Amino acid sequence: MGNYFQKDIETMPVEELKKLQSDRLVEQVKHVYANVQFYRERMDEAGIKPEDIKGVEDLHKLPFINKDDLRDQYPYGLLGVPLSECVRIQSTSGTTGRRVVAFYTQDDIDVWDECCARAIVAAGGTKDDVVHVCYGYGLFTGGPGLNGGSHKVGSLTLPMSSGNTERQLQFMEDLGSTILCCTPSYAANLGETITERGLKDKIKLKAGIFGAEPWTEEMRHNIEETLGIKAYDIYGLTEISGPGVSFECEEQAGMHIQEDHFIPEIINPDTGEVLPEGEVGELVFTCITKKAFPLMRYRTRDLCILTRKKCSCGRTHIRMRKPMGRSDDMMVVKGVNVFPSQIETVLLNQGYQANYQIVVDRIGNSDTIEVQVEKTPEMAADTAFDVAAAQKQIVAGLKSMLGIGVNVKVVEPRTIERSEGKAKRVIDKRNLYIG
Repeated sequence: MGNYFQKDIETMPVEELKKLQSDRLVEQVKHVYANVQFYRERMDEAGIKPEDIKGVEDLHKLPFINKDDLRDQYPYGLLGVPLSECVRIQSTSGTTGRRVVAFYTQDDIDVWDECCARAIVAAGGTKDDVVHVCYGYGLFTGGPGLNGGSHKVGSLTLPMSSGNTERQLQFMEDLGSTILCCTPSYAANLGETITERGLKDKIKLKAGIFGAEPWTEEMRHNIEETLGIKAYDIYGLTEISGPGVSFECEEQAGMHIQEDHFIPEIINPDTGEVLPEGEVGELVFTCITKKAFPLMRYRTRDLCILTRKKCSCGRTHIRMRKPMGRSDDMMVVKGVNVFPSQIETVLLNQGYQANYQIVVDRIGNSDTIEVQVEKTPEMAADTAFDVAAAQKQIVAGLKSMLGIGVNVKVVEPRTIERSEGKAKRVIDKRNLYIG
C-alpha cells in the first residue's frame, strides 16, 4: 500500500481524496457482497445491489452494523476471504459479552502498520528514535499496532508490553526511550512514579502516543508536565483494525482520520440520520481497504465531532475531535447523563491527579454516586490540609458540572489501585441487582 508516510495522500486535495474513496468503496461493496453472506443478506433485505453504490455519495444507502452483529457472527461469519489467506487475528477482551475476533491478511497487516507509522511520524518520530511500547501485546491491538508502526518507520522498538513498572523505568533510562506508547492512565502512573523517585532528569522522552481509553485535556496537560513531553492522541478499534485509524499532529486539535482507508460519518444515534460536519453525534466507520474483516458502516458508539477546518500541518484528512464519551458507556444517575470525563475535568482543574474511582450504587429506589480521589503528595505532606473543606469544594464543582449531588471521599496517595493497562474508572454496583 506504499511507504509509511505518503505525503501525496495525506495532503491530497479533498476532491481527489473523495474520488479515491469512491473507487475503493465501490470495489469493497462488490467484495463484501460476493464473499460475506451476512452483508449479502442485509443488502438484499434493504433492496440494495452492489451496482447501486457508485461512490461515497451513496454510502448512506448501506445498512449499519453494530457490535451485537459482530458477536452474533462469531467467529467466522464476517470473514471476507478464505481462512487460508489470513495470517493473524486480534480480539476484544470480551468483558462485556462474547469476544469479537478480527481477521487480517498480510495486506491488512501492512496497511495497519502504515497507519501506525503515520501516527508516529506525526508525533515527530524518525528512524533515530527509540519507541517504547507498553501497550499490552497478545490479542489486544495496542502493542502489535504500535510495534508494527515503529518497525515501518525504522525506529528502535522496545516491545515492553504493559506492567512491571520497575523494568519499564530501567529500560527507559538505560536505552534512552524517546517516544512512549501506552494508555494515558498508565502514562500518568509512570509520570507519578518518575516524579516520586526524582528520575525526570534521567528520562529522555520527548513525545507520547496515548489511546485505548478516554482522557481529558486536563489529563493531557498533567501528563505533559510530569513527563516533560508532548502528548498525542491516537484512536482505533479492534473491529476496524486497531490503533492508527486516526491520530493527532503537532497542532493537537483533533485526530486526522486516515481517509484513504476509512470513511467516517457522524449520525444521530437515535435515528441513524447522517449529520452535517460540526454536529455532535455517533461516529460510524466504513473500511475501504481491509479485506479479511471488512466492516461497512460500523457504529462505534463513540460521540464526537468531525471537522475539515484547515490544519497547520498541511494534512487534508478530516479530523475527529476527542470522543466526549460513548453512547453505551454513559451513566444515567438520578435521571442525569453522566460521563466519567466530566468528573475527571473537575478533579484535575482543582489540582488533583488522575487517580480516582467512581462508585455508583442504588439504595432502595434511589441512585447514589461517590467519587473517590487521592490527595497529591503535596496535599498529604501539608499538615494544614483540610480534607472536609477539600471534599466540599469538589462536591460544589461536580454539582456545577453535573447538576446533581455527588458524594466525595478524598483518600491518601496510592490508595486507589493503579492501572497498567486500561483504567477501571467506574464501579456500577447497580448491575448486581436483579429486577
